[in-house]
Amino acid sequence: MKTILVSAVALIDADGRILLAQRPAGKSMAGLWEFPGGKVEPGETPEAALIRELHEELGIDTWASCLAPLTFASHSYPDFHLLMPLFACRKWQGIVQPREGQQLAWVRAADLRRYPMPPADEPLIPILRDWL
Repeated sequence: MKTILVSAVALIDADGRILLAQRPAGKSMAGLWEFPGGKVEPGETPEAALIRELHEELGIDTWASCLAPLTFASHSYPDFHLLMPLFACRKWQGIVQPREGQQLAWVRAADLRRYPMPPADEPLIPILRDWL
């Protein structure tokens, strides 16, 4: 089974809320909510992938020094295995805006379970609740 490396981030605003993005129609698992991020390209570090994805998807810029490794998810889907480091980020430049047609929501850690997520993201919820 092929392993896919995806980097994700818990963007945390000044009020302690976490940003979730809804997968748009036409993508696998459309309608589910997830932490922003994306696939790590060959030759790219997980941090570099997040910096690139945050700029492309949300129009914000951050730096590797602002990405704190928090935990990771390891989940087998029918066609592949997902390995997903989750970083926490509290500092970025720019205003978060959906650039790829996705819906966004700033959510308190205690309310994350109200948003249906892909199976790989669900085990990250209690870690974020405990950490925040």
